Amino acid sequence: MLEFHKDKERYFNMQYQTSKLYIFPFVASCMDFSRSLDVLELGCAEAGVLKAFIEEGHNCTGIELSEKRIDLAKQFLADEFKSNKIRFSSINLYDLIPGEDGHLYDLIILKDVIEHIPNQEEFIPYLSSFLKPNGKIFFGFPPWLMPFGGHQQLCRNKWLRKWGWMHILPRPIYKAILSMGENEQEVIDELMEIYDSSISIERFNRICRNTGHRVILDKHWLFNPIYKWKFGLEPKTVLSPFRNLPYIKNFYTTAYYALVEKHESC
Repeated sequence: MLEFHKDKERYFNMQYQTSKLYIFPFVASCMDFSRSLDVLELGCAEAGVLKAFIEEGHNCTGIELSEKRIDLAKQFLADEFKSNKIRFSSINLYDLIPGEDGHLYDLIILKDVIEHIPNQEEFIPYLSSFLKPNGKIFFGFPPWLMPFGGHQQLCRNKWLRKWGWMHILPRPIYKAILSMGENEQEVIDELMEIYDSSISIERFNRICRNTGHRVILDKHWLFNPIYKWKFGLEPKTVLSPFRNLPYIKNFYTTAYYALVEKHESC
């Protein structure tokens, strides 16, 4: 695992800076943030992304299944947590009832989460049931065919961590390589789940269309904004002609941002 994944405070700050400088402005270009909004993030980890929204005066909720990461989030956002600017829950979203106890939101955030979720065709419509009228969902994810779309950077073996496009090998071969790489079974299982739920830009947009949603704004990143803090690479978007190449663009788009809303007629 890369060192910044182990240093949770550093990772928290990376997420915060990425959110403040790139995610918040992206979303704000299509939403009225002049009033306080209710914001939910799924898979919030240490809640670095939400910190940027709290600073802009919004009410935030973070859902994270790992109790340890919630504990860290409460440490990193101690003042905000004490003043009720943010609340946390380790409950599974499927255990919540839309609208119960005020569980409706103006904005739902999924950053580096949707690629981990199976049955995305069913999940996205369920997710939108937690939106207020005119609510939006932000998705940010690495397309499956980008060099590390399989999240192989989580591997224990240093050579496997650096093997770009390893995850596009046939499933049995990929799994066998992971098993030989000194990886814990938990890591292998997680990487195979990502393999099975792999999502491309085209598939994501198709799911949105087929489930009565539409992408109102998107951005293709050649260099993912968080790479600025991970690797010292300045964020760059994919040039216009190359954003329109079906399938091929997935190989060099390291992050895809999309703001989604549900059709009013649906």
